[in-house]
Amino acid sequence: MNLSLSDEQEFLREAASGSLARVKTVEAAREALEDPSALPDLWPLVKDAGWNGLLISEERGGAGLGGFEAMLVLEECGKVLAPTPLLGLLPASAILDAAGDESLAAVAGGDVRPAYVPARPPSDIDAEWSVESVSGFARGAAVRIAADGSVTGTVAWVPDAPGADLLVVVGVDADGAPAAVAVDAADATIEPATRYDATRSLGHVTFDHAAGRRLQVTERDLEYAWYLAQTLIASESLGSVQTTLAMSLEYAKERFTFGRAIGSYQSVKHELTEVLRRMENSRSLQFYAGWAAADKPDEFALAASAFRNAAGHALDHATRSNINVHGGIGATWEHDAPLFFRRAQLSRRLLGGTHDAADRVASELLLAAAAA
Repeated sequence: MNLSLSDEQEFLREAASGSLARVKTVEAAREALEDPSALPDLWPLVKDAGWNGLLISEERGGAGLGGFEAMLVLEECGKVLAPTPLLGLLPASAILDAAGDESLAAVAGGDVRPAYVPARPPSDIDAEWSVESVSGFARGAAVRIAADGSVTGTVAWVPDAPGADLLVVVGVDADGAPAAVAVDAADATIEPATRYDATRSLGHVTFDHAAGRRLQVTERDLEYAWYLAQTLIASESLGSVQTTLAMSLEYAKERFTFGRAIGSYQSVKHELTEVLRRMENSRSLQFYAGWAAADKPDEFALAASAFRNAAGHALDHATRSNINVHGGIGATWEHDAPLFFRRAQLSRRLLGGTHDAADRVASELLLAAAAA
């Protein structure tokens, strides 16, 4: 396992940072609390950067890169709360590429924007493929896919569903086996939803015998898409941790009380050291997940779930610490700290949540121990 970035990966990360720097995304996030229309449309930026074709093979018009490169881009997005549609787009494009679907050229060219309508793979706790419910921890049954490809069912809290042109839907067929179809977004009912973080585009998606095109993929392809999504939201979280830690450090150096910088007090030092520890732990798990995605697929579920759990808790802790360090001003809407706190609270609940990732880690480790 290589724990350093290649020159190409460094260039990708720097290019992503440069592209995102052209838009004042954090300022827009604050304005969107009162007016959601204030959010910038970053789809043109995504197309210009080529991120829509990141996981599509070169022979089909894409960049032919892997999951780890996608994580690096999402990390940069997380640093600035960029409302890109990549969390929904990239897992969808991975499934389409695995299927060799007819839409790939249009997706890679930016003419069609797909969104992933996920279903969680079975576990030792829940033996069925399942989807998010509108409320509560209880999960719903996966959508049903008929022999002709038509889809029936509802999936709540789908990232980037509003505005998508094509929905890549994971569900089960009549025998309960996992399957995937591509559905024209116009044939589904998408109800936009906003919670906590105004920069996160979400929708409740309902299908009523919607016509779909079956995708020739394996169960492993569908599992990969789920765990890829886990690593992407974890990478976003990791990027946000870095920003909140930098904010805390800067303020701790410049804010004086009783004649001393507050960063010189032991309680503040310990607080920020814990944020750093959690951040570095998440970073190592990101590298593990990236390596497993490419070279050790049997460990990808464990690696992705561990990364998701660690990064989610790291961001929750970092954003709380950031508010604590800033004191009273850190809790006001005029400050950026609450924007990252909102991101933390929503991110740790989406796509199964950090609690589901923790259960998956425990399950994978117990299964490995039993097999040893």
